[in-house]
Amino acid sequence: QVQLVESGGGLVQAGGSLRLSCAASGRILSIYTMAWYRQAPGKQRELVASVTRGGNTDYVDSVKGRFTISRDNAKNTLYLQMNSLKPEDTSVYYCAAAPPIRYPPHSYDYWGQGTQVTVSS
Repeated sequence: QVQLVESGGGLVQAGGSLRLSCAASGRILSIYTMAWYRQAPGKQRELVASVTRGGNTDYVDSVKGRFTISRDNAKNTLYLQMNSLKPEDTSVYYCAAAPPIRYPPHSYDYWGQGTQVTVSS
């Protein structure tokens, strides 16, 4: 059964760093497009970053230069390195996966439970 489990969230001061991890079960996910979404209270869910099986990445403008998405296919693990964090980055962050039938994916089929990131000022 496919499962995505996020970890690494927490409380950090503005300017600090965190690294989120998403452990994916099932080797089939190694060919999927993987992504990090976030959703803050009262806001719509936002695509933060994505990475294809070939390593191509995309980022929302607000995190470019600060966040880095990467994957270790051998470990079936997705990462989001977050540097220079800002209070507006405060959100629940979700790991997601989509089969590589199109790019960008029309939707993501699999989701983790989310991990809370809180950035204080």
